[in-house]
Amino acid sequence: MSLEPGMLQAIAAVTGGDGVLTGDAAVPFYKDWRGRYQGDALAVVFPANTQQVSEVVQLCAKHRVAIVPQGGNTSLCGGSVPLTDGSQQIVLNLSRMNRIRNVDAVNYTMTVEAGCKLQSLYAAPEQADRLFPLGLTAIAPHCEIGGNLSTNAGGINVLRYGTARNLVLGLEVVLPDGRIWDGLRSLRKDNTGYDLKQLFIGAEGTLGIITAAVVKLFPLPKSVATACIAVRDPAAAVALLAHLRATCGDMINAFELISRSCLELVFRHINDTHEPFATQHEWLIITQLANVLPAPLETVLRDALLTFGAGVIEFDISADKERAERWWKLRKNIAEAQKAEGISIKHDVSVPVSRADEFIEQAGAALRNQYPGIRIVAFGHLGDGNIHYNISLLDAAHNATFIELHEHEVNRIVYEVVRKLDGSISAEHGVGQLKREEITHYRSGLELELMRTIKRSIDPLNLMNPGKVI
Repeated sequence: MSLEPGMLQAIAAVTGGDGVLTGDAAVPFYKDWRGRYQGDALAVVFPANTQQVSEVVQLCAKHRVAIVPQGGNTSLCGGSVPLTDGSQQIVLNLSRMNRIRNVDAVNYTMTVEAGCKLQSLYAAPEQADRLFPLGLTAIAPHCEIGGNLSTNAGGINVLRYGTARNLVLGLEVVLPDGRIWDGLRSLRKDNTGYDLKQLFIGAEGTLGIITAAVVKLFPLPKSVATACIAVRDPAAAVALLAHLRATCGDMINAFELISRSCLELVFRHINDTHEPFATQHEWLIITQLANVLPAPLETVLRDALLTFGAGVIEFDISADKERAERWWKLRKNIAEAQKAEGISIKHDVSVPVSRADEFIEQAGAALRNQYPGIRIVAFGHLGDGNIHYNISLLDAAHNATFIELHEHEVNRIVYEVVRKLDGSISAEHGVGQLKREEITHYRSGLELELMRTIKRSIDPLNLMNPGKVI
């Protein structure tokens, strides 16, 4: 793969010599976080500001070179790495664009550049007694806000604050021809035509490159109570969630489900992790409530013990941050533990919250009937119906062969249960390469036609992250 003569020099003239990587130095950027996808590209380009992004995109458009936007490269669906089809493409990595441009505490907004690591966006608003609530787990130290917006990330706080789509007021986007759309508005109400920013949120860089965003802030909670709860099964967890929402309302930030198979992997691969109770349980819930003290929450949970009988087995509550973090460590390190164990067939699905237990029961029964002895790692954001549902063999040494032979059938089984329950095959990780063909079976012909029409209209040369989503 080689660039047209002079183009690489022209790009370097825009970004500076240290803004372009080629050869062996670029290879790590061609492989995704979990090691599932690896492609090839002409170069990795690191623009330092929006104007440089614009000029690089103009050069690529002139020479018909495709662009793969990349942030922290933590995509689990192959959306942020180049293809292997031999096409001319560059990786445009936005990590150098990492400034927080403004925190407006009175307007409850923050303007940030796309390369800001998500983990870095908490401290600045906290100094102004404000909260940025987008809370991911394992990849939070690595992922960047541009990628979070491009995949419409969810995380543990969706129950109260919504997905990334709900947290954005304005965007700055470089379009496929290099023009810059300045939509960095900080208005709660703006009804002047189409809401263009929503086209780019969740589009995975296929329509343009998000370079900056205005995001919403919220009051910083005055107190937080966290509970670790052992439940009999997912049905009891769903009932408990309904009970908590009825009694505690919008104070609930998170309601996370963890299966025994997750805990076993975490205990095996993550240091300083321990059983939260003296007795081992098959299912745990970690829930967090803001602006509530432990005593009222304990009253609610004790009431739940009486209401649900054996459904809620035991619980522990704490307002101590360190103690709560020990519980959260079990949840936040599931993906890392799975990565250490080996590759698996990953599913990021959503169903109506009231049917989440049905999904876990029905998908598990169908899979175990077809593949006795498999390991099902089920966990995730029960509060919004988003279940991470990953399949592998108990002996990790045979996983590669199992996936090669059976991934299509495993997907079919899981996705048919999702379809039956009126769910979605992609909740928060995006489509990328992984589900590009799958969505053609689970979205209507009209929906696909509309998406392709939008893509052709905005990106007629198909230079923006080709081979992803549609």
